[in-house]
Amino acid sequence: MRNSVFALSLVTLALAASCATAHERGDIVLRAGAVVVDPHEDSEDIRLAGAGKLPGTKATLDSDVQLGLNYLYMLTDHVGIEYLAATPFTHEVKAKGLPGDLNGRLGDFKQLPPTVSLVYYPFSPHATIQPYVGVGLNYTYIFETKLGKAAEGKGFSGLDMQDSIGLAAQVGVDYMLTDTLMLNAQVRYIDIESKATTYLNDSKVTVDVDVNPWVYMVALGYKF
Repeated sequence: MRNSVFALSLVTLALAASCATAHERGDIVLRAGAVVVDPHEDSEDIRLAGAGKLPGTKATLDSDVQLGLNYLYMLTDHVGIEYLAATPFTHEVKAKGLPGDLNGRLGDFKQLPPTVSLVYYPFSPHATIQPYVGVGLNYTYIFETKLGKAAEGKGFSGLDMQDSIGLAAQVGVDYMLTDTLMLNAQVRYIDIESKATTYLNDSKVTVDVDVNPWVYMVALGYKF
């Protein structure tokens, strides 16, 4: 009898815990963790005023890791709206394929990639594991562009990068540790296009770059 009561109690607790893990309409979820922006840039040929495009040249960007923040509000039991924010990312800009010693680091810039997405959770709202997909709009704000000392010594001056607006898509999963605490992992692709401008011995140098980064995030979340 005691075994039966104990087993029934375990089942009841399990069911209660399962119900407590629900992502439901009106829930607010805050997540914080490490986020990586990994550019997969596709650069056009660098253009030099008076000479046109220089075949075989291109610009490259490196990746960076920062603190990422997610804010999620559930509109229904399956659909939510999410906002991605982060501390500023810093990327290094390099030139390749230029003649002589003009290649290498040009400088760096900072950027913020705020992204608003509509996300869909296909599983039961009571499931402990909650995978989701999302699509949204990104605005990449670029600031504090700075030309490197080595580039200045080669005759370059000034550096400017244009902001970008583009679409974003993502997949992710929440794993509920308790009724309010969760682990989150997500991957998103963002369409970012920018134009870099500098000057070489007073001649204008420009290059169009499709940055198109993959963004990876692992976070701890709390549901209110």
